[in-house]
Amino acid sequence: MPHITRRSLAAATAVLLGATALTACGSSDSGDKAGAESGPVSLTYWAWAPGMDKVAALWNAKHPDIKVTVQKQASGDDLVTKIITAAKAHKAPDLVQAEYQALPTLVSNDALADIAPEVQGVKDKFAPGIWQQTTFGGEAVYALPQDSGPLMFFYREDLFKQYGLTVPTTWDEFAETARAVKKKAPKKSLTTFSANDSGLFAGLSQQAGAKWWTFEGDAWKVGIDDAATKKVTDFWGGLVAEGAVDNQPMYTPAWNKALNTGEQLAWVSAVWAPGTLTTAAPDTKGKWAMAPLPQWNKGENATGSWGGSSTAVTTDSKHKAAAAQFATWLNTDPEALAALVKESGIYPAATAAQTSGALAKAPDYFANQPDFYTRAAEIAKTTAPAAWGPNVNVAYTSFKDQFGKAAKAKTGFPEALTTMQGATIADLKKQGFEVAN
Repeated sequence: MPHITRRSLAAATAVLLGATALTACGSSDSGDKAGAESGPVSLTYWAWAPGMDKVAALWNAKHPDIKVTVQKQASGDDLVTKIITAAKAHKAPDLVQAEYQALPTLVSNDALADIAPEVQGVKDKFAPGIWQQTTFGGEAVYALPQDSGPLMFFYREDLFKQYGLTVPTTWDEFAETARAVKKKAPKKSLTTFSANDSGLFAGLSQQAGAKWWTFEGDAWKVGIDDAATKKVTDFWGGLVAEGAVDNQPMYTPAWNKALNTGEQLAWVSAVWAPGTLTTAAPDTKGKWAMAPLPQWNKGENATGSWGGSSTAVTTDSKHKAAAAQFATWLNTDPEALAALVKESGIYPAATAAQTSGALAKAPDYFANQPDFYTRAAEIAKTTAPAAWGPNVNVAYTSFKDQFGKAAKAKTGFPEALTTMQGATIADLKKQGFEVAN
């Protein structure tokens, strides 16, 4: 995504919120200093991750001058809506836990402050592709990365050996492996194409180089039907059409059974997959292994991301510097990161924390792969940049609807992508955004 500033985002959303309202950038530095000089600072942090109050308690014990109170919230679109509503009423908290794809929406609604001056020297603690999601490729910093979800390939190691299969390193090899499974065990499938979680498709497209939203001047340009995403669409649509992979959605009882009984041999997922597999396929503990995501061309080394969130400071905060100080501690301090892993169960975005402390040992479910997190950390470094826009929710909803129909019918994938592109553009225009398409 090109360099986006608050000013250019403000221009793009002026029709909605009023140009003068969007030029304000929250509390000034003088306000922060005044707050620090007048006595202890109290900060409110909206977050959904479990155990975040316990993590904040560690901070509070060592920083009596800056007290952080965590208020548990719902995640996803509900939280985004609540934050925007609170920001318009100037009643937003000091800090919020925000998913990466929600950041452009929050910035364009003037809900998040630029904390670049307060977090200098932090950039190198994160993988470039993760850091980019909080900056949009510009100089402004709208949040600090908290957790990430690099994509990987998970497979039944025992069944691969049984059927004489080789772990695919390219997507062409992946397709051949899927066909080989069907020849050797017609009732089984390598994996399934699921349309009930848009994040996976977005991550796969990201790995291929997709740029779903870009910014040109004062206008958004939607590229959901770009060449990279078309390649991903055609690849999976083709496998579904020929019956090489299943077409059932994830997270259903039938899907759980397929994983647990070996009807599905593999799953393209993210680093958090062990937790899901523990519940979905308890009988197969110790039988799975993890490998890097297949590449589009031999020699390439990139992955996409599925999920992840950040810590942002709102424009309503009267203590921007103090809030940024807490956000920096939360996402870079070794004690804080260890607590996030233990109490909140996250995979930290900070690269130093991905192989230390609670992550020094493989997940119990993957005890047969003791280097699980060492390999995961290497994969995480290769996370490709993502290009999010202000109406990700609309694109995701359209994906679930259109690709869900295509998966069920085993046809119509290109048309589904075209519809998804059109729906996203139409919504941007309806909201009053300038659109370059």
